[in-house]
Amino acid sequence: MTTTNAVAKIQDDTKLIEVLQNSIYSGVKSESVAMMIDYCRANKLDIMQKPVHAVPMNVRDPQSGSYGWKDVIMPGIGLYRIQADRSGNMAGIDAPEFGEDKTETFRSKNGDSVTVTYPEWCEVKVHKIVGNHIVTFTAREYWLENYASDSAKSTAPNRMWQKRPRGQLAKCAEAQALRKGWPEIGSSATAEEMAGKTIEMGEVEVVGREPITEPREVNPEVDPVAGDVKQQPATTQHQNAGEKLTTGALKLVRAKLADKGLSDDVLCAQFGIDNIENLSMKAVNDAFHWIEGQ
Repeated sequence: MTTTNAVAKIQDDTKLIEVLQNSIYSGVKSESVAMMIDYCRANKLDIMQKPVHAVPMNVRDPQSGSYGWKDVIMPGIGLYRIQADRSGNMAGIDAPEFGEDKTETFRSKNGDSVTVTYPEWCEVKVHKIVGNHIVTFTAREYWLENYASDSAKSTAPNRMWQKRPRGQLAKCAEAQALRKGWPEIGSSATAEEMAGKTIEMGEVEVVGREPITEPREVNPEVDPVAGDVKQQPATTQHQNAGEKLTTGALKLVRAKLADKGLSDDVLCAQFGIDNIENLSMKAVNDAFHWIEGQ
């Protein structure tokens, strides 16, 4: 948005900007709030749900070499969730799983020692309906590769990463998993991933760290050539293991049963469960294959 357009937008939305600055976007410049309003309108988003953020970042100008704080407009993890849900093929997100806790001492910007206990890694799985199958996309992110320091000259985590080492890392892992499952939502890092970091103007790298360019994982249950989900032997133990069906997956299973004129009880008897809602996410593909064969 040009300066002229930004000023015009501020004049048109003066009252709205004032309300937002006094509530969910406290302390954010009027120009930045105007840009977020414009972004949300273009994408039919409710700005009151805070789908985008104005993240204060210490940006280095490559020409002058000087640093300056600027508001960088970035998507939030909430926006990724909204976009995945709008696709109509989201089948749920598992609770995050964490690795072993590590305790390490860092050096703050003041030279003080800061001891932090953090999970080594966090793994999040998202489920997507692809054709007649549920496909799982997994992302594992490591705390040491994601945390933000309290300054460019410090190795100590900033206050948020010290206070919420698990919560912050979980958001990073979830964002990565959603990007894998729904690449159309974009490749930009979320505000939760970038908050407190320093960036080079015009670059994607974080100063002082290597960019995270983890290749897209190939799901072991998907045939990389045909794109079909590999069928696995169905056993009662397999059907009852894992997370229960999400609402979206349950609706899809029942719709397929209805197409074949079958009842819930028939499927329950086949898979050794007393209620269709007890069918696990891991068993959905087997259920689809069985229904299609009837």
